[in-house]
Formats: sequence, structure tokens, C-alpha cells
Amino acid sequence: MTRVSNSGPLTGVRVIELAGIGPGPFAAMMLADLGADVVRVDRVGGGGFGAFPGDLLNRNRRSVALDLKHPDGQELARSLVAGADALVEGFRPGVAERLGLGPHECLAANPRLVYGRMTGWGQDGPLAHTAGHDIDYLALTGALHGVGRAGERPVPPMNLLGDFGGGGMMLALGVVAALHAVRGGAPGQVVDAAIVDGVSVLATQIHALRGLGFWQDPRGVNLLDGGAPFYDTYECADGRYVAVGALEPQFYAELVRLTGFPLADDEAPDRDDPTNWPALRAAWARLFRTRTRDEWAELLAGTDACVAPVLDWAEAPRHPHLAARESFVTPEGVTQPAPAPRFSATPTSVRRPPPQPGEHTDEVLAEAGVDAARIAALRAAGTIG
Repeated sequence: MTRVSNSGPLTGVRVIELAGIGPGPFAAMMLADLGADVVRVDRVGGGGFGAFPGDLLNRNRRSVALDLKHPDGQELARSLVAGADALVEGFRPGVAERLGLGPHECLAANPRLVYGRMTGWGQDGPLAHTAGHDIDYLALTGALHGVGRAGERPVPPMNLLGDFGGGGMMLALGVVAALHAVRGGAPGQVVDAAIVDGVSVLATQIHALRGLGFWQDPRGVNLLDGGAPFYDTYECADGRYVAVGALEPQFYAELVRLTGFPLADDEAPDRDDPTNWPALRAAWARLFRTRTRDEWAELLAGTDACVAPVLDWAEAPRHPHLAARESFVTPEGVTQPAPAPRFSATPTSVRRPPPQPGEHTDEVLAEAGVDAARIAALRAAGTIG
């Protein structure tokens, strides 16, 4: 692909990523998208975590393949860390230490290093050494309890809330903050990013509303969880859906005006009385079933009625607004979300496709001062790939 010159805000920052899955690679992608030179340390042979080709979470970085169970592979990794600004890893607590790449060893090699750690449960606590996945972390924080329809079971919100929102994004923020501190004279340090911590922070407003008496514990009965009929989704005549977010009275009034609500045989009960919500929802449901999704979208587009068509994954990149903003890009014919957020003076870009494991081993090791003969010997011994 055509290489775009790197001018992102993290240009000049070198990050070593110990290959993993999910939130760790997402954090590394965010740093790489922002311009950092991220070197991913993969397994020799390409097996294991995050090894499937074309994983977009691995874009914008280079890959070296090292056998981290071999002393020579560990030594090479520490030499890379010595010249880096940050390291990110997503192993269970203690694994990096057993590989000789824990904070003690890495900070000894590079006292200014920011050492980012991504886990679900955190580096300590009763569950720190147990397995878990996004759904488990959400369950423990209370967030999973709040997702779903009233009277029905909780619904996993994919892994966007835990792995990527409360996990990877928090790690990326933590690494950037610690890098800023180092630039200001602080020593290197460990960033302990736990999904249970991050999701809990994301739910701060819900805890605040509960404390003020504005949020009920049962799911699906509140203003923002599908309880309110003016903040919900509705099926249309073609079986597709629209999303209604007319929270404020003036926006709701615009929605009523433009749609002609209610139908002739229906009433429009006071929306501010929650006891009216079931009847109000039924009336809106009958109205929205009178037109197709795209007919409603055309009628309400560009208005303050706060209604949007519920698009599927294939439709989203083609929506006129996202297309106009170039929210998706297609380098080498692969459609993918563009880097975000946007910067006026230091623009970001997709500079590299996801690398094959070990694609840049020779290049990166040469930059670290390893000569060609040594590289050949290490490859012959199976220490690098």
C-alpha cells in the first residue's frame, strides 16, 4: 500500500507491544494510529494470540517474531525495551515476570519506561489470577445488570463496553498520561489498567443518578436504558428499525410535529408521567410500523427530531454523513474505521496494514544494533522468525 507520512501527535514515540488479544492490541492500535512507532512482538511461527491474518487491530505497526521462552529471545526483547518509551502487555499477572520482561527488569533497563499492563481483574485482588472475559467483568461491575429489557435477562453489549471502552481505551489514555509525566521529569512507572476499574469509571454518571434518586435498579425502566418510549428503537414496516432519542421536550415536540403523532385512533398521553410510558410506547410503535425505515429516515433527516435509521455493519460506512466525514477509509480495498480523534495540526492516518508475524524482524533488530550475522544465527536457532 502507499505509505502515508507519519505526522500524528505521538510521532517519535516508540512502543513495544507484547502480542495478545482484544483490549491490549486495541490500546496499541490507538497509540499507533496516533503516530507512535509500535513494534509488536509476536511468537516465532506466527501461532498463538492475535495470529489470524488481516486483524485490523494490528494495523499501523511493525512485527518482530521472538521466542520469549528462550533466554536469547528475552534478551532481544529487553534490548528493544531499552530503546523504547513504553511497553504494553496483556498477560495474566506474573506471566511477563516469568518471561524476564516484568516491570522490575524492564524499568531497570530503561528507568524512563512507561509499562502498560492490561488485565480484566487487575494486577491484585482476590480474582487477579483467575480467567475471565468481557462478560464476566461487566457482570461484576454492575454494568451488565443494566443492559436489557425490563423483566428480561441481561444482554451482553458485545465486547465494546468492557474490552475496548473500559479496557483498551483506558490503557491507551494511561500510557499517554504517563508519557506526558515522563516528559515533565517524572520517572517511568507502571500503568495498571483493569477492565473492572475502567467500566466502573464509565458508569460514574449512573452511580450519580442512583444517588440522586433518578435511576432505578431494575433494568429497562429508566430514561437511558430503553425504559422511556422517547429513547428507544422501533420496528418499521419493512422489519428494520429506527432509533429515537428525543429526550428534550423541544426535540420531542419536533418529532411529534413531523411524524403527525399520534395516529387517528391513538392518544398522546403525557410523556413526563412514567405510568403512561407503556401506552405511549405502543402508540409510537403503531405509528412507526406505517412506513419503512428509509422512509422515516428521509422524512426526519436533518431535523431536530433526533431519529436515525439503525444501520447494519455493511450500511454504516455508506451513510452520507459518515462518508462525508470519511469516518471509514479503504486502504488497499479493506474498509475499516479511520483513526480517531482528529487533529488539525498533526493528522493521523492508516500508514501500514496489519503485519504478518515477524514481517519486520530483521529491520527492527538492525535498528537495535543487531548485526546481520547475529540475526542469521538467531534465525537458524529458531529464536527469531
